Amino acid sequence: MSQNNDSVKSPVYNIPVTSETGLTLDDHTFDPNFIFKPTNNVLFNFYAKDIDEAHQFIKSNNISIVKEIERIGDFAYFNFQDPDGNVLMICNG
Repeated sequence: MSQNNDSVKSPVYNIPVTSETGLTLDDHTFDPNFIFKPTNNVLFNFYAKDIDEAHQFIKSNNISIVKEIERIGDFAYFNFQDPDGNVLMICNG
């Protein structure tokens, strides 16, 4: 996926996906009552074919890991913080 900044109209950007679920980022620029509050609850997750490679990538880029890899059978995941302090997840299934 690549982003064409010329087509982004603040405050909302719709990320193209190839399935039924969409993803929209909204910076709330035009909402004067919006107060940003990072959350410790996982907002959404990213899929990674190789969870160990993804974990190493996050770790090597000095991104804060808030839950180490948990393995449940063939399923595994870990949580990290985005630059705003929100918790996100990477999982392998």
